[in-house]
Amino acid sequence: MLALQSLTRNQLNHIPYVKAPMTESIAKWLTALAIIGPPLLAQQNSLHRPAPCTIRSVEFEGWHGEEVANEWVRLTFVPQLGGRLMQFAFDGHNYLFVNPAYKGKYISPDEAGGRWINYGGDKIWPLPEGNGDEQHWNGASTALDDGEYKFTVVSQSPRCIVRLEGPPDKPTGLAYTREISIGSDSPEVLFHAIAKNITGHSITWSVQSVSQYDLADAQDPKRYNHDFWAFTPLNPNSAYLNGYHVYDGLATDPSFKPRGGLFRLNWKYLENEVWLDSTAGWIAIVDGATHYAMIEKTKYFSGASYPGKATVIFYKNGPSLRLSDDGMPHMTSSNVEETPYYMEAELNSPMAVLAPGETDTMDSQWFPTRASLASISTVTDAGLVIKPLAAIKASGRTEISGSFGVFFAGELRAFMYDVEGTEKNEIRLQAVRPQDPIDVHQTISVGPEIVRISVHLIDTDGLDRGALGEVSLATSEEQR
Repeated sequence: MLALQSLTRNQLNHIPYVKAPMTESIAKWLTALAIIGPPLLAQQNSLHRPAPCTIRSVEFEGWHGEEVANEWVRLTFVPQLGGRLMQFAFDGHNYLFVNPAYKGKYISPDEAGGRWINYGGDKIWPLPEGNGDEQHWNGASTALDDGEYKFTVVSQSPRCIVRLEGPPDKPTGLAYTREISIGSDSPEVLFHAIAKNITGHSITWSVQSVSQYDLADAQDPKRYNHDFWAFTPLNPNSAYLNGYHVYDGLATDPSFKPRGGLFRLNWKYLENEVWLDSTAGWIAIVDGATHYAMIEKTKYFSGASYPGKATVIFYKNGPSLRLSDDGMPHMTSSNVEETPYYMEAELNSPMAVLAPGETDTMDSQWFPTRASLASISTVTDAGLVIKPLAAIKASGRTEISGSFGVFFAGELRAFMYDVEGTEKNEIRLQAVRPQDPIDVHQTISVGPEIVRISVHLIDTDGLDRGALGEVSLATSEEQR
C-alpha cells in the first residue's frame, strides 16, 4: 500500500477500476495519501539511519594514524607527517598516492637538509613558490610541511570534527591549522584551513590545497592508469592564452584536451604543471578505469588577486626533457620507483596581506561519487553531470534521460512547469546513492501544458539539494 505514495496527484486521478459507489471516499483517501507521501517517505528512510561517524587511532602503513570515518568514507591522518591526510577511501576505493619509498618512515626537516620529502597524501602549502626572496616558498622540508602537528578531536556529534595544529615555520612566518569534518549522512568532507602570521611584520601569502592522486594502474601498479582525467571550466575571459598557462613542461603536452568550455586533462606520464584562472570554483577528478570520481570545491572571489592569476593548478609527475651539461637534450628517469605515478590537484586561495597575529582562511569541500564514463558535462550542487538531461516528447509521453553521479543519498524527482513558470506536477523517478553511477532512462506522462522539466536530488531527509539538469520541451507534439 505504501507504494502508492510514489504516485503523483495527476496519476492518482487516473487510477482505473474503482467502483462508482466507492469513488468519492477512496478519492479522498488517495488524496490524503498523496499529501502525506513525503512524510511517509521520510519515515521509511528513518528506518535505516546511518551509524554515527567515528574517530579512532589506527596503524597505517607503518605510521601511527588517526581515522575519521562514516558509512561512506574513511579519512586517515598521520599528524607526524606535516598533518597530512594520507589516505581517503570512498566505498572501499582509495584515492590518494602514498609514496612507497617513505612508508613507515619519518624524516625531520633537520634530517632532510633542505630536500623536499614527498610522503604523498593531501596537505596545504603556501604560494607563491620560488627561491628569489622571502615572499616565495622554496618547497623544502620545513616545519610547515614536515613538522609534527597536534591532533585534537573537536566534536563527535552530530559531526566528527578534528583539528590539526602545526608548529611555527620560520622561513614563511606561518603556522597552519586545519579542521576537517564529516557527518553521518553523506560522504561530503569539509576542510577549513587557517594560516596565521607568527612574525612581528606583515607577510603576504596564498593558501593552497594540494591533493596527490594515485595514478598507478589498479591491475598492474608498474603501469600507469591511461584512463584518468581531470576537468575544470575554462575562463571565457582568461588572462592566459587558450585559457591556460603551461608553467612547466611541454606546451603541446598530449594530455591537454580542452573542449566545450572545459579544460580536460587525460593523464600521460610526462612532467608538467599547468595553471588555470577558472572562476567556477570546482575541479573534477574521474578515474575511467574504476568509475570513481572526486569533486573538489572552493569559493571563487571575483576581483581578488590570485598567485600568478591561477585559481587551479594541475601538476603531473613524470619524466621531463632536460639539457645535459654539454647542452644535449635527454629525458629524465622513467623508473617508476624514482618517478612514481601521481598527479597533484591544487586549489588556490586569493593572496592575503597578514599583519602580525592575523589569520587567513580557506574553505573547501570534497564530494566523492561515481561516474559511468570518463567524461563530464558540468558539476552542480547536487552532483556530477556526465550526460546532460535530455527529453523527447511524443504523443503525450516524454522520454527523459541523463547520466549523473550524486553527492547525497535520496531520490531524483522531476518537476514540471508550464509556460508561465508555474510548477504543475512532480514525479518521483528513482532512488539514488553516491556510490552508484546513475543512468536515468524513463518514460513519463506529461500534460500538454508542460514546457519545461527540471530533475532535482531530494535527500533522505527531504531536503532539496538542487538540480542535476533542466530541459525545455519543444512546442511540437512530435519530436521524433
